[in-house]
This record gives sequence, structure tokens and C-alpha cells, in this order.
Amino acid sequence: MGDYFDFKLIFDYLPELLSRLHITLILLITATIIGMSLGAVIALLRLYKIPVLNQISVVFISFMRGTPILVQMFIVYYGLPRVLLLIGLDINRWDKFIFVILTYGFNMAAFVAEIIRGAIISVPIGQTEAAYSAGLTRLQAFRRIVAPQALLSALPSLSVNVVYLLQDTSIAFSLGIIDVMGQAKVIGARTYHTLESYTGAAVIFLVLCIILEKGCSKMEKKLTERMIGDGR
Repeated sequence: MGDYFDFKLIFDYLPELLSRLHITLILLITATIIGMSLGAVIALLRLYKIPVLNQISVVFISFMRGTPILVQMFIVYYGLPRVLLLIGLDINRWDKFIFVILTYGFNMAAFVAEIIRGAIISVPIGQTEAAYSAGLTRLQAFRRIVAPQALLSALPSLSVNVVYLLQDTSIAFSLGIIDVMGQAKVIGARTYHTLESYTGAAVIFLVLCIILEKGCSKMEKKLTERMIGDGR
């Protein structure tokens, strides 16, 4: 670290830090898509108690929610290739970035699954029964009655998890991924002004978190207005 804290260096380092922002955003967006999609599937497996798959889902959720994401990252990076090699699939040449994305996607899926499952359960059963009485099929009742209300109930928690995921991307550089935090580490090692470089990274993450929170709040407000307009 340098002999003193130079506030001006924070702004000097911002362009260099922002040059790696796309890596952080790609990781966030891709992992969110994987997490939301896989989480929804796992939630349905648990709701309908599919034999074997339900038990596997419980173990998966417990492991992903109960262990540090850094540990998960190294297990996926070193363990997944060995497991898949047993069935003849060699992924050892895959880029590290893919393993990082998978780790964050799997981690988020575990939390999303429980959020979605709880949101669906929270919808009063009487509304589903009323939909059946009105002649709607099981799929139509879920799509038109259950899903919108469950989404509204789950959205705040899902939003929080996306923000947490953004914050967790800061440890991706542990596998050599040069994202915003990785670049901050590089700058600190090169200039010995580590505090300034990490402060610059903190500013970027703070702005991103604020943008995400505002966007999710607006989405929640629009969904609420739409449901009120539809009379749900």
C-alpha cells in the first residue's frame, strides 16, 4: 500500500476498472438466467414431490445454501470435470469463466427454488379451486391465477438475491477471472495503492446495486398495478 491515501487516484483508476465491468455484468446476467431457470425447475420438483429427484433437490439445496460460495467454486472447478469424465465427457479444456458462471448459477438456483416454492404455497388454495370451478385447466389456473401472485410475492426476495449475487461476483478473481475486483487487485499490486483501487471498485459496485434495486422496485410496482388492473 502507498504511504498515504490519494483520493484523486480513485478517479484515475475508474476507467481501468470500468474496462472490466462487462465481465462482471456477463457473469451476473448469465448466472441469474441459469439460477432463475434451474431454481424454477427445482421448485416444481419439490412441490410435486417427484420421487428421487425431490430427494436430490433437497440435498442440492442444503449443500448450496449451507456452504461458502468460494468452496463451491473450487468444488465445481476441480470436481465437476472428474465426475463428468466418469461418463466420458471431458470438460477439462473449458474456460475458467464457465465454471465460475455455473457455480454462481447453481448457488442462486438453490435460493430461488425455495423462494418460488414458498411463494406458490402462499397463494390461497381457494383461488385455485375457484379457477377450476370456472372451467380453467390446471395449467391455465397456474398461469393466470397462481403464477402472477406468486411472482409478486417472490419478487422482493428474488431482487435481494440478484443484489447478493452481484456482491458475490467479487470473489470470482479467486480463479483468475479479471473482472472489476480482479482488476482492482491488479492495479493495487502494480501501484501499491491498494486501498484506492478497492475503493474505486466499491464505488462501482455501490452504483450497480442502487441501479438494480431501483429497477427491481419499478418492476414490482408495475406488476402490482397490473394485477390491480386485472382485478386479482
